[in-house]
Amino acid sequence: MKHDQLLGQISDYCRQAGMAETTFGRRAVNDGKLVHRLREGKRITIDTLERIEAFIAAGLGETPPPRRRADPPERRDPRSNFRFFENRQKYLLFVHTCSEKRVIAQRVALELSNIHPRPPAIRLFDAGCGDGTVLARVLRSMHSRFPHMPFYVAGKELSVEDVRLTLDKIPDRLFEHPATVFVLTNMYYAEAPWLTPASPTAAAGMIWHELVLRGGSSGEFETQIAELGPFLEENWRASVSQRSGMPIYERPVVIVIYREDHRFLLDSVIPRVGRTEANFDLVIASQPYRAKSGVKFRAKRIIAPLARALRPGGRLIGIHSHGQDPGLEIIQAVWPGENPFAVSRHELLRAVKYELGAVGRDLNFNAYADSRSIFRYDMEALPNEVTGSIGTSTAFAAWNAAVYVAQIEDDRLTEMTQSGHYLDATRDVLRRHSGLWFYDESYVISRRRD
Repeated sequence: MKHDQLLGQISDYCRQAGMAETTFGRRAVNDGKLVHRLREGKRITIDTLERIEAFIAAGLGETPPPRRRADPPERRDPRSNFRFFENRQKYLLFVHTCSEKRVIAQRVALELSNIHPRPPAIRLFDAGCGDGTVLARVLRSMHSRFPHMPFYVAGKELSVEDVRLTLDKIPDRLFEHPATVFVLTNMYYAEAPWLTPASPTAAAGMIWHELVLRGGSSGEFETQIAELGPFLEENWRASVSQRSGMPIYERPVVIVIYREDHRFLLDSVIPRVGRTEANFDLVIASQPYRAKSGVKFRAKRIIAPLARALRPGGRLIGIHSHGQDPGLEIIQAVWPGENPFAVSRHELLRAVKYELGAVGRDLNFNAYADSRSIFRYDMEALPNEVTGSIGTSTAFAAWNAAVYVAQIEDDRLTEMTQSGHYLDATRDVLRRHSGLWFYDESYVISRRRD
């Protein structure tokens, strides 16, 4: 049963019985937050579903449905989980047809003039490397501004496919800026900045791998980094939590990469097991949460932990989709009323401030005016591709970008793509606007200087 169907049944029953949803959750499964969790997209077990159905049937005087003893518990393949393991074709088509990565990197680079690094290194944390494009562009800007300062660059990424793409970009960065330490990890947001698992069991099973690169050319570095392939295949694995339905690591992994000829200079920068710190000058949180995730989840699980990792004078820049653009028009032409961008930066920052409490007293929460916060990126197409007869490939690229940004689930897409209506709606929007673009919004959390 889909979430929407189950929520519909619960809402109908609560209206008929004059019962609050929290009361329903407590009486049905002893969980007053059941309905709230379902609306946030959390998954439930078959046993919980049966208890809900039995409670509703008893309240309506009906016979409960037969128990699903033969049904196996629901297990989602993490490769099909949209949150971290997007359809690779969909993801790559979006990245290569839209300018979002480049525009985000330009926005992040503006923050470099506001940070105040301290010895022994400038410390950068990327809270979701993706394919590494944003990180590589930001590092180019960092090198241009701070050409002689050592860099400590840490990144979190759960997808092994994206880790491989990120590693592909490291050799050139190490050649141009040799005094750099790269760290990649699959840990949670509350763990990754400190490279320390919260669970003692996870900490005991942590895999710490140090790769010291020899040579002096990007080609030599690339060859040695490529040899990490079998290590990643064996250790960088994820499964799906039966409690939350979210992808989680099977074992925490840390990879540390630096050049051997700069080991002496970087000795105080290289992290060691049990001796790591956060204290970042810049934290990049670009699209780190699902568009439909609740504000409390975003604040508690993602942004608040990252804000705690800032050093005095450090800055966290958060970026997420804003909507109110031609991309959303395509979505609403197909699914009227659909709006996945319900949480604004203002609401999120209020929730983060509340979550941090006294810990956030030395933090500044900067939502900024729309003119500074909101920025645009475009689908890059030739002018004649969107003004004349719009071909199927162009229309499909625009449709793909719209559904990717709106994070429309694959099962809904399958139902819609059986007809050609979605391409007609896409072409109509492209003609009206002579192109396609999207809006992102940004915010900054900064820690006051000493």
